[in-house]
Amino acid sequence: MGKSLFKKVWDAHSVRELPNGQTQLLIGTHLIHEVTSPQAFGMLRERGIPVRFPHRTFATVDHIVPTNEVAEPYSDPLAQAMIEELRKNCADHGVTFFDTNTGHQGIVHIVGPEQGITQPGTTIACGDSHTSTHGAFGAIAFGIGTSQVRDVLATQTIALNPLKVRRINVDGELAPGVYAKDVILHIIRLLGTKGGTGFAYEYGGSVFDGFSMEERMTVCNMSIEGGARVGYVNPDETTVEYLKGRPFAPKGAGWDRAVERWLSFASDPDCEYDDVVNIRAENIAPTVTWGITPGQAVFIHENIPTPDDGGTESARESIREALEHMSFAGGEPIRGIPVDVAFLGSCTNGRLSDLKEVARYLEGHKVNPRVKAICVPGSQGVSKIAEELGLDRIFREAGFEWRAAGCSMCLAMNPDKLIGNQLCASSSNRNFKGRQGSPTGRTILMSPLMVAAAAVTGEIADAREVFGILESAGV
Repeated sequence: MGKSLFKKVWDAHSVRELPNGQTQLLIGTHLIHEVTSPQAFGMLRERGIPVRFPHRTFATVDHIVPTNEVAEPYSDPLAQAMIEELRKNCADHGVTFFDTNTGHQGIVHIVGPEQGITQPGTTIACGDSHTSTHGAFGAIAFGIGTSQVRDVLATQTIALNPLKVRRINVDGELAPGVYAKDVILHIIRLLGTKGGTGFAYEYGGSVFDGFSMEERMTVCNMSIEGGARVGYVNPDETTVEYLKGRPFAPKGAGWDRAVERWLSFASDPDCEYDDVVNIRAENIAPTVTWGITPGQAVFIHENIPTPDDGGTESARESIREALEHMSFAGGEPIRGIPVDVAFLGSCTNGRLSDLKEVARYLEGHKVNPRVKAICVPGSQGVSKIAEELGLDRIFREAGFEWRAAGCSMCLAMNPDKLIGNQLCASSSNRNFKGRQGSPTGRTILMSPLMVAAAAVTGEIADAREVFGILESAGV
């Protein structure tokens, strides 16, 4: 009987089974940032414990770093203090740190892959829930809490329960104007925000075979929003080509050995899964959220549900709560709802391919005068290449603010926040109450091009119509 990638990687990193049934798991790569690491380093310092394997830990600043200023000291003293603390901790323990002056700083889940730190067949942990992003490379990657960050720093291991594996096949061909973000929003809508509890999601099928690494990252990024601790795609030649030549990727003869090992971790054809879900790509349309969880979503041509659409009293109450917060009556079209803010960025959709795709259609258009639109590259590396390509000019001329790298308005631990009950068209990953900085602020998740369409029209709109995508595709 063959094994799944999850089982292969888990077994390769298993130290021992603990008396409580958990596995003590070796963590091959540990990623840290300025928010969840200070307390962990402090706990090590109190006990006089060093970082066990500093060469396996990599740090950057992303969550609290401002995107509208680059000179230090920052106007936010807390941001300045947290960054200085991370600098000190990394220097004290010999940890590689992608600081703001290196040209490599950015969102941890974008920096890891672009530096070649994220590699197939490894276990990756980070004090951030969207660590599942790195599973796009055939890694078992998951978010951890601050006390677990301490444990990994001290021992390079963590105690975890094994997971079941659900294979999600998406086969067929996506229609023009339908993107990876639509695929994962559709999956979460279909299976629910708790549907993945206790599971690792293995994504496959012809759509994923044809996806770029950045598209795979977008889907794996939001696995956690569907309740799955882990989401991954089997490594293949696309994975190998992406990693080739990256700064931390193996070189010379070591490269060939690494590639052979990486590809060996792919799930065996005869492996068994605990569950299999099959989805047709042709059935997926541009998808947007209407409520306060990523699972509360509809296709752009559909109406917002009413409480009567809930199958149980619990579901009806969830719809009522969401409609009240979003100030929607229910039953009305999602298309045409006015927006106040358009945010393009985050670890879900702040990569170069996202910016290139939007710029391709945005050129020649103008942001609606009443919309505040910001574009935040996911890393300094993304920003540099984008500027070399002239993408920043296209965004600025359209009316977007072009910001420095960081998490920005995705979670608003920085100055980028919604005000009052503003409604934001966002390419990020969460639409929870208060997520974007205002307790009454409202977030609608969508693909980057749909964000651009909302920015241009001033309302939730079908990007295929706004930018003539269907006409150019002859549909």
